[in-house]
Amino acid sequence: MTGSHRASRGGSRAAAREARRQQTRRRNQLIGAGAAALLVIGGGGIAAVNAFGGSDSPGDAKSGNKDDGPGGGDSGLLGDAKVLLDGTAAKQLAPASGAWAVASTDDGSNAPDKAFVCQSQRFADPAGIRTWIRNFKNPSTKETAVQYVEVSNDEAAAGKAYSTITGWLSACNTPQIRLVASYTTAGLGSKGVVAVFGQPGDKSNKYRTISVSTAGQATMVVEFDTTAKTPPKPDTVIATAGAGLQRICAEAKCTTGTPTATPGLLPTTEPPGFMAPIDLPVLPSIDKPWVSTSGTTPKGTGCETDKLDLKKAKPKSSKSQTYVVPEAKVPAEFGLDTMVVSFASPAAAGNYVSAIRKAVDNCKKTQSNATVKQTGDVALGKSITGESWRASYETGNDKTFTYRIGIAVSGSRAVYVLYPVLEDLDITNAGFNEVLIRAAERSAAYK
Repeated sequence: MTGSHRASRGGSRAAAREARRQQTRRRNQLIGAGAAALLVIGGGGIAAVNAFGGSDSPGDAKSGNKDDGPGGGDSGLLGDAKVLLDGTAAKQLAPASGAWAVASTDDGSNAPDKAFVCQSQRFADPAGIRTWIRNFKNPSTKETAVQYVEVSNDEAAAGKAYSTITGWLSACNTPQIRLVASYTTAGLGSKGVVAVFGQPGDKSNKYRTISVSTAGQATMVVEFDTTAKTPPKPDTVIATAGAGLQRICAEAKCTTGTPTATPGLLPTTEPPGFMAPIDLPVLPSIDKPWVSTSGTTPKGTGCETDKLDLKKAKPKSSKSQTYVVPEAKVPAEFGLDTMVVSFASPAAAGNYVSAIRKAVDNCKKTQSNATVKQTGDVALGKSITGESWRASYETGNDKTFTYRIGIAVSGSRAVYVLYPVLEDLDITNAGFNEVLIRAAERSAAYK
């Protein structure tokens, strides 16, 4: 593979990065303009309104006091903090780790801007009746937790608050965390999800397991923060959330049941079939969030270039997407390319993937300047299988270009992932394989 081939790929990523920078600037300008917008009101007065439809001034804050609701619905509903979880109930989060205690309890009048991971605004329902935030701590293990409850004026408004919060999670732009696992729940009000976010550490990882559910006029979040070597299961969080909803529904006259969790991806606003930025790996040297942009069909690295040819494969359709970090100081070549290719049948998709796998596995024989090492076989149940490699090409002048390549089949779809290995910007073998599996999982939504 030649250096010019590499440069053209870097140029396309640089263009994508600059386009995303321009989008970010325009977004920030709009938000700034919205925050400073002035509204003329009766009597010639002027009031400032923010860009999200609700002010964070004390007069707009939702209160936990019974008589301070804005009207509509039952203004006294869940007006006493006794409806919240206590330390005994919080112990369900980690039954073997000692006693838990309530660290603080806040109502809407002194609610922090962010109480749980990925929260984007102070309130999910700025027009609601009230908000409660209760924090817990375990003095023995230093683990923490939070319960966040919003009370809306009716069930429809609570449903919108629930959608807002789940949208915050799926579009999370908090740097250096990744969506490790997610679930849909049953028996937790009318609907619910659980998401597990991970942040790598030297010896152990930090995990934030968060349950979001809605029942009647209430929307509830329970988050449990802990450190471990492997991601926690959702069982203790949904048990604790179930206990919280039982207390709420005893007063709010809503219904809940025995909680269960089933693996299921969080919905995203990305094009159907593609990963959300929160699905991408954490890189220690980058403290800015990933963003996505439409991409061009990957040309391959050399080993697999011929077999990627879509004209020969004749698929039903294909689409590509590129992920970059426009605000990070990285080389123009940095980024992750993905492609989803849809075929008429699983057999056709399997043949396409098999041809690419064989080409890369045999690359040492066909490319004299290539060094290829297999970095893993991937599988998820019976529906997803694939393989990954690390391929290096010597191009002369003491230059070597290295890539991580992944290919997988998921039903009647083929998924291709390409990542250039740059100094201090590599992904581990396991990390890349996790991305490949997630890309294959997301491809199920591609039509």
